[in-house]
Amino acid sequence: MPQSLLEQLRQYTTVVADTGDIQAMEKFRPQDATTNPSLITAAAQLPQYQPIVDGVLQDARKELGSTAAPAAVANLAFRRLAIAFGEKILEIVPGRVSTEVDARLSFDTEATIAQAREIIAQYDAAGVGRNRILVKIASTWEGIKAAEVLENEGIHCNLTLLFGMHQAVACAEAGVTLISPFVGRILDWYKKDTGLDYHGAADPGVQSVTAVYHYYKRFDYKTQVMGASFRNIGEIQELAGCDLLTISPQLLAELESTEAELPRKLDPEAAKSLPLDRITVDHDTFVTLHAADRMATDKLAEGIAGFSAALEKLEGLLAARLAVLEAA
Repeated sequence: MPQSLLEQLRQYTTVVADTGDIQAMEKFRPQDATTNPSLITAAAQLPQYQPIVDGVLQDARKELGSTAAPAAVANLAFRRLAIAFGEKILEIVPGRVSTEVDARLSFDTEATIAQAREIIAQYDAAGVGRNRILVKIASTWEGIKAAEVLENEGIHCNLTLLFGMHQAVACAEAGVTLISPFVGRILDWYKKDTGLDYHGAADPGVQSVTAVYHYYKRFDYKTQVMGASFRNIGEIQELAGCDLLTISPQLLAELESTEAELPRKLDPEAAKSLPLDRITVDHDTFVTLHAADRMATDKLAEGIAGFSAALEKLEGLLAARLAVLEAA
């Protein structure tokens, strides 16, 4: 019997669902799931998840009291909503869920640490063990330093919005559990910058993740690589063998419906013999390398701005829904 690309991919790689849509997870049964502010905002607007949203808003109002301003209630509710979705997701996936720290804290190490601890405390209160949670933090220098502290406390981190080798090396040196390099967003930048199209192994996003994977395996880092933000299944096929890949429901469906040979492209043993030079990244080197990498500079700033805008939109939606609930 011919196997689908998805079936074959699972032989080499842990498949993760990149969505806030619980019904999609029930369909594809991934090992893990990741969410981000944009995905949670989209899911929160779907009618089937209105009871989750309403429950979080009512709990936030009860916690803050009847005199609290609606904006304050909405702010608390948005921080709790990701946890509420996470709890539902963990009823479906056997592995881990990634829950994101407020992107507006991306350049504040202490505030990131405090919110990560708050996220874990909420999961602890719900009876969810730390081994099932990854706290998502943007791969700024400040975020990476926060993750280093958190990992030493036994809080596992997923460093997101990662576009450059300097970010990847700093994350590995900090001992983070997982990184999420953004394949498709790298491709987007190069297509816009050069006016060219890229396919297969020539895709700059594929090349970036391949380079990071090879570096990690060559120097025996424990940090895992999870390719993210795919634009097509060709990118996924080129990264077969990566530790993890987080994939949207649309592309999961395409992989499931496609029958073709899927050779393994990334192999840890093959990487160990590659002639690579070790890189040292301290604060000043990070800043210098980041400034020299136009793509990473642009995409990190754009990603933080986009996630921050999604959070502000979600706060607005929650405030409007609170007004409806309290007027009823």
